Amino acid sequence: MSLYRERVHRGSARATVLRTVGTRERRSHLTAPRVPTVGIDIGGTKVMAGVVDADGEILEKVRTETPDKSKSPKVVEDTITELVLDLSDRHDVHAVGIGAAGWVDADRNRVLFAPHLSWRNEPLRDRLAERLAVPVMVDNDANAAAWAEWRFGAGRGEDHLVMITLGTGIGGAILEDGQVKRGKYGVAGEFGHMQVVPGGHRCPCGNRGCWEQYSSGNALVREARELAAAESPVAYGIIDRVGGNIQEITGPLITELAREGDAMCVELLQDIGQWLGVGIANLAAALDPSCFVIGGGVSAADDLLIGPARDAFRRTLTGRGYRPE
Repeated sequence: MSLYRERVHRGSARATVLRTVGTRERRSHLTAPRVPTVGIDIGGTKVMAGVVDADGEILEKVRTETPDKSKSPKVVEDTITELVLDLSDRHDVHAVGIGAAGWVDADRNRVLFAPHLSWRNEPLRDRLAERLAVPVMVDNDANAAAWAEWRFGAGRGEDHLVMITLGTGIGGAILEDGQVKRGKYGVAGEFGHMQVVPGGHRCPCGNRGCWEQYSSGNALVREARELAAAESPVAYGIIDRVGGNIQEITGPLITELAREGDAMCVELLQDIGQWLGVGIANLAAALDPSCFVIGGGVSAADDLLIGPARDAFRRTLTGRGYRPE
């Protein structure tokens, strides 16, 4: 029996445990503040799962790689199920919330399209609810992040908040007075697919020149690998670090080298940051929020990224000098 089959078999055997969980009394998070929920974050490169209480405290988290996108959506569902079952062995799980990197319909059941995954009109909520036997909620990952930041994080007290998530691509969300603005069909906030360079880099969404092709983890890695493949003198540091294996160049490695002072990596993060600032200035012109919150894996670069973004935002903001920044 292969390792994969063995894991699926174990997960199936444990499903009865979670099915018992599914029959327990349901209580509101307001009246049962210690009832834990499993939150799942599905991105283009990783699946994160965490047990969270109603005060926003993360009790435990686990991570695995996102299954190869050429595989069927069921493979991703298997991964999610296995993570939930694993956590339910140690926690009294009462519900599961899914943040998906894709277009989620207004009913928050189907993932209509995911640029970095193989979902196409996928009834994710119903399929997982059937397998896990507990209530399941599905939403766009940036929508979930915006609501969480408003409730527990950097957006507390803000009545007009825009969330930008920088990961494999760029996600976004709009939140007003504690409500996520979803648009007529549920897919508002896909800022990463605004066209900023006509005829520019091809995007997995099918278009060219999308914002996320210039300010995201994919953009950062693409630029570093291109310089390394060209054997540019500025890339010698990162080439040495990966032993000449260009495919091992990753976003976290670029950030690590930038923190160590590698000039090329610092410059690449500056470029990403400048594009980020320009895009946020455009969103400010359109939406005029009180606060932008930046999250996602690439935001771990901190001031190496946010400093250039702030500078570009101030230079590009419409009406600068005559409006709040």
